[in-house]
Amino acid sequence: MPAKQQAAELRDLNDEDLAKELEETYREMFTTRLQLSTRQLANTSQARKVRTKLAQIKTIQRERELAALYEAATQPQDEEE
Repeated sequence: MPAKQQAAELRDLNDEDLAKELEETYREMFTTRLQLSTRQLANTSQARKVRTKLAQIKTIQRERELAALYEAATQPQDEEE
């Protein structure tokens, strides 16, 4: 799956689903690293793919966090007198 397509699919997820996907990716990374270290992993490029997916998820989460902070900062403040 091309990276742009995968990133677009990840952006379509809501925050809770994205957090679940992050947790699943961490688990997948753990098992991939374990298999790689015990020489059970046939496809050695899988480790890089999992790291890339992890970085994409974290980037999307950070984008959303910054967008929320920007929205909060640019909303007009109700001045109380």
